[in-house]
Amino acid sequence: MRGYAHVGGEINIMQMQKEVHLTGKDLTEMVQLRKQDVGKYAIVPGPRDRLDVLMKKIENPVRNFSFMEYTMYTGTYEGIKVTGINGGRFSTDTSITTEVMCNAGIENIIRIGTCGSLDDDIKVGDLFVVDEVIRGDGVTPYYVPGEFKTVSDKNISDMLFEIAKGMGLSVHRGKAWTTDALLRETRQIVEGKRKEGARAVDMVSSTLLTICQTYNIKAGSILAVSDNVVTGEMGFMNPLYYMAESNLIRIALELVKKMEGK
Repeated sequence: MRGYAHVGGEINIMQMQKEVHLTGKDLTEMVQLRKQDVGKYAIVPGPRDRLDVLMKKIENPVRNFSFMEYTMYTGTYEGIKVTGINGGRFSTDTSITTEVMCNAGIENIIRIGTCGSLDDDIKVGDLFVVDEVIRGDGVTPYYVPGEFKTVSDKNISDMLFEIAKGMGLSVHRGKAWTTDALLRETRQIVEGKRKEGARAVDMVSSTLLTICQTYNIKAGSILAVSDNVVTGEMGFMNPLYYMAESNLIRIALELVKKMEGK
């Protein structure tokens, strides 16, 4: 039996030897990542293919590590050191990559992802800047109490919104809801979250932003709208959605420049 020892006919329960089995610091050391290896800014798409598109915009990218299905690169963009990593599509894998970024000393983390609209005025192909999150994921209860308020860094959110507007894009902002149960977005649950003020739903922002807050790391999240939960529209094959995905990278890189005063 795991964790039990039989001594003289009695069962002695062996206690866990460490306070935490594996920490973010442990994992960062495991992949041999140091602060001097990364940029002050990290741009974090979910899937690897979106990371590959980002890396085409980065000069002289060097691979920091590949671990399981995650790969991190660091290079420069107009002379600014920038890190990119495929940060995960769900809350559990996002927690791993976010812990690594925070423990590596990255100061500003920008999530570029996708979301479903919970507002009939937010269309497929639009963009959504997350200001605050209703946490419905299974990771963050292990980090913070229920009353904790998960928010983006206001300066990052403001700049993301203004950059997108300045590019002439259709962009919205507000409260998002993060869920782990993609196939249980029922009318009852969705309408309840809308009454709480949610205008979009994703599967990542809650975890990334919450963990960054616990480390006092500035972070923001901007999302391309892939579908509309209210109207039932699916836009995963819609060209407007793919254009929005491409625009996320443009916006994030422009944000890096503006934060560096360029």
